[in-house]
Amino acid sequence: MFLAALFASFAQFGAVASLNDVAHHFGHLSPSGSLRGVVGLSGSMLGIGLGVLRLASLAALPLASLADRWGRTRVLRRAMLIGLLATAAASLSPSYWFFVLCFALARPLLSAASALVQVITVELSTSTQRIHRLAIMAAGAGIGAGLSAILHGIIRGPGSFRWLFGLAVVPVLFIRPLLAAVNEPLEVRDAPTLARLSSVPRAIRGHLGIVATIAFAIGMITGPANGFAFVYGEGVLKISPHIVASVVALSAGTGLAGLLLSRRLARSVGRRWTVAIGVVGSGVTSAFAYSGGRGSFVIGYVVGVGAAGVLAPAATAISTEIFSHSHRATAAGWVVVAGVLGATAGLALFGWVGDVIHTTTVTSLRIPALVTFLPLLPTVILLRRLPESSRMELV
Repeated sequence: MFLAALFASFAQFGAVASLNDVAHHFGHLSPSGSLRGVVGLSGSMLGIGLGVLRLASLAALPLASLADRWGRTRVLRRAMLIGLLATAAASLSPSYWFFVLCFALARPLLSAASALVQVITVELSTSTQRIHRLAIMAAGAGIGAGLSAILHGIIRGPGSFRWLFGLAVVPVLFIRPLLAAVNEPLEVRDAPTLARLSSVPRAIRGHLGIVATIAFAIGMITGPANGFAFVYGEGVLKISPHIVASVVALSAGTGLAGLLLSRRLARSVGRRWTVAIGVVGSGVTSAFAYSGGRGSFVIGYVVGVGAAGVLAPAATAISTEIFSHSHRATAAGWVVVAGVLGATAGLALFGWVGDVIHTTTVTSLRIPALVTFLPLLPTVILLRRLPESSRMELV
């Protein structure tokens, strides 16, 4: 499961890590003084492209829901294989929109795979093991994203992003033997409530709505915070890709510290408080990263990875533990949808405000960050209406 989380994250993060190179390759640089003149494509076009990738992840809902019918490992294996091959196909992109199309095909499959990795991990763990194993899965996802960013910094030259995307074909060789050793958590059961794909009973819609709202807020923060990070760092602040790769490698330490802290907090103060701390930390550090200057960017990025480490395991735990087996994968799909919609809205707003500001100074994305991130933080109050799941037995 650890390697499955790593592979899925590596393939998905390649689009973000290489976005500045892709924009340079398919765009047109000019001394116009606008964001487009510096990176090659306008903030709106970058935001729309990233938004399309996020919107494509909506298809993760029916894909994840199929796991409640056909079995977790069967759907996971197929989603991983096809998603990785679609990512590798992006290496042949003749245009920016072909690149977007390839990742739009891969994204829902890999998003569903990531959700199923979390579901399987929860279902194969006891109540005392869950948060520990979810932290390990989050570490796998973080390593996959970090590896993609580091390789982006190492592989340089014209069309270097093509080599990065092409590497996604390597994990294809290992997926089938790796997942063959994973047991199906529970026997798949037919139930009347699953007559319609992706449906959930009325009794759990309230809790699912709250979890989805929190996921929307997280997506609206992390979508643009991650999506524009390399464009801002390399394109606006003119930080060398090698240095950016070093910053990403350095953030592995804070990410690990965040995961360890999340495990401790989730057991001592509970899942809800841990999620609240992670959401607020992610919002504040993301706003600081775009506040202006290389120092702020590096500090905000590195500390933000730590905040994400605090958030990820607890958010996964609370969004899976409170639902029953027959609807757990479907609920995970709905959570993915909410996160996708939030990220899409965040990317669109962030990119649009960035174009309106119409400046390429180091503070050009300060206002977009403040407008997009900080108003979402009060949504954590909704967590009070969810049950504390740290000691719940799965049903």
